Amino acid sequence: MKEKVIVGLSGGVDSSVTAYLLKEQGYDVTGVNVHMFDHPAADKSAADAEKIARYLNIPFITRDLSQVFEKAVVQYFIESYQKGLTPNPCVMCNHTVKWLGLLNSCKDMGAVLLATGHYAGIGIQPNGRYAVEKAVSAAKDQSYVLYRLTQEQLKNTIMPLGNYEKEQIRAIAEKAGIPVAQKPDSQEICFIPDNDYAGFIDRKTGGTLQQEGNYVTADGKVLGRHKGIIHYTIGQRKGLNLAMGHPVFVTGIRPDTGEVVIGSNEDVFDTKVRFGDAAFMGCTDFAQERLWGRIRYGHKGAWCQVTYLGEGIYEAEFEEPVRAATPGQSIVLYKGNAIAGGGYICKKE
Repeated sequence: MKEKVIVGLSGGVDSSVTAYLLKEQGYDVTGVNVHMFDHPAADKSAADAEKIARYLNIPFITRDLSQVFEKAVVQYFIESYQKGLTPNPCVMCNHTVKWLGLLNSCKDMGAVLLATGHYAGIGIQPNGRYAVEKAVSAAKDQSYVLYRLTQEQLKNTIMPLGNYEKEQIRAIAEKAGIPVAQKPDSQEICFIPDNDYAGFIDRKTGGTLQQEGNYVTADGKVLGRHKGIIHYTIGQRKGLNLAMGHPVFVTGIRPDTGEVVIGSNEDVFDTKVRFGDAAFMGCTDFAQERLWGRIRYGHKGAWCQVTYLGEGIYEAEFEEPVRAATPGQSIVLYKGNAIAGGGYICKKE
């Protein structure tokens, strides 16, 4: 029997196959479902996870992290919109909630390793540091949302799915008879299953962030009224309800005045992107190296060089303009196939 491993069992096909593959390889596998919020969808996922554990004949436990999740993720999500930022709750959740709960489960149960169903890998770099590496499947690669994991978290983690395509995982699940083999992937923010994040924030804040304000040009000319800053993000075109005679886009959000700045498509392109709260992973500094930078989960990336400006702020200068570098989102920097580090994008104004 190999080492004891805890598998984060979400109730989906990816984590299920992760548990199955590790058991087939001889690991002593225990499934852990992390409860983060109250909702019928979460209850259904937990029930699926328990059903999968029974099918695989592995021990199963649930860890309640709802209080930590509320503070670390939900409040961060709401406060980001209050500041005119567009948050990425998955990035925050991974290193402050999921890994916290799962690694604590490892300690409690005497396990050596934590395994997750992410499409990514973990490797030791030439400098001896651990780093998340891109998955073989570019379409499913989840390395972007893992860039804030620490060295301590990484050294105790394995990600068996990094070398697989999604179709292969479903085929393995089908052949093994795993009950959720054809369960659809989740596409929305997990704690907002109906994807109505504005309605969610409205309920949480009693409507305080739904206040109307002015659409303005960069120099302050009023163009019309909007329905509240939480409905908008940089680069947005749809849903503006502005009859300008030509396409217009959100180029800025000013929470202090409640204004949404409107401009042309050209106005949302930049070659220089500033970021702070840097997290280093495969590197200990960015040292003017030519790195591959991604400014959102769905961004394929572009080459850039990073300069430290002082006071915790860095600037990535891209070799080609990037569209809609959105404050509050993350820039993730890669050296080769591995994450060098990253940080949170700052406002331009």
